[in-house]
Amino acid sequence: MSFFLLERPHPVLLAVVIAVCLLLAPALAAQEEGQSTPLLTIEKISVEPDNPGPDTLCKLRVTLRNAGKEIASQLDFRVSINGQELAVYRNQLFMFPVAPEQTADIKLYNFWSTETSRPMPKDGKLNIEVSLVGAQWMKIETEEDVEVWKPLGPVDNLPVAGNLTLEMAKS
Repeated sequence: MSFFLLERPHPVLLAVVIAVCLLLAPALAAQEEGQSTPLLTIEKISVEPDNPGPDTLCKLRVTLRNAGKEIASQLDFRVSINGQELAVYRNQLFMFPVAPEQTADIKLYNFWSTETSRPMPKDGKLNIEVSLVGAQWMKIETEEDVEVWKPLGPVDNLPVAGNLTLEMAKS
């Protein structure tokens, strides 16, 4: 008997069809709204040390991938640790150029693993979220021995975010 000639739908087949439709719906809706894959993405977040103890100064880096055809810069980051946003990133732009079709490691601000307002987490985990909420496409030229940065427009499809969870060392 043919698969398509069953008198009543097979429950597993029906479940698979419904699941596929539910999974594809957001992608199709995004295409209809003109959204596409972001050209500027967070590839990696790294923290040194990778197993910090309490009151440890941590170095934060992010690796960005620029899949666009222009330089990306004027990078507007937001960083939160265990859900608490770090105020130092408000009103700050990182003027680091990310070359087209390249990745770049960018040093962000150091942070303390614990602070008065952010004590040692009970679960011993440090959850770090880095979001790129804005950026500009740029043209960088030299005019009369002076480097000139010209904004070409905002990078679309932002924000993008990445997460990293670290196990904290016991004191």
